[in-house]
Amino acid sequence: MSKLLFAAPIAALALSGCVSLGAGKPPKVLLDLTPSASVAAGATVSGAGADAIAVLEPSADQKLSVTRVPVQVSASTVAYLKDATWVDRPAHLFQHLLAETLRAHGGHVVLEGDVASADTQLGGRLIDMGYDARSQSAVVRFEAVKRGKDGSMMTRRFEDVVPGVRAEAAPVAAALNEAANKVAGEVADWAG
Repeated sequence: MSKLLFAAPIAALALSGCVSLGAGKPPKVLLDLTPSASVAAGATVSGAGADAIAVLEPSADQKLSVTRVPVQVSASTVAYLKDATWVDRPAHLFQHLLAETLRAHGGHVVLEGDVASADTQLGGRLIDMGYDARSQSAVVRFEAVKRGKDGSMMTRRFEDVVPGVRAEAAPVAAALNEAANKVAGEVADWAG
């Protein structure tokens, strides 16, 4: 019995060393994008390369190449929202959200990454996924690029703005998730 009492604190100390998010104080919460449309477990889709869409990670400006939530303070000034940290880079999160939204729309095999077997590639540029302090709004702006196997290309810009959002992590996270899902749904409709 005494060996068990001695082993428990050592196990707790060892486990506490495994839970770390890097140097410094860990963030209170981490933000993520969750799809409003998803495929049920066990669902299958099959098809040839002509039916497949490869969703590429969009390019993004430097302000979105970090895990912080950018705040547009003025036309030429950017800051970052206090206590708001993404679980991954926004462009990578948006890629996953867009792929899952396309899967939920059905009709195509949806792959993620630069997959040569897919006849259609969907990528683009994530222009904005942050907070606008001037209008107190969450903004998601995406320039989609759809490329066919024959080299044909189409582009279209998508945007959603959720107004009336307090500059705090929880309401901004919810508003960005809402806006990102709306943009992803519109892109999925457009991409076919």
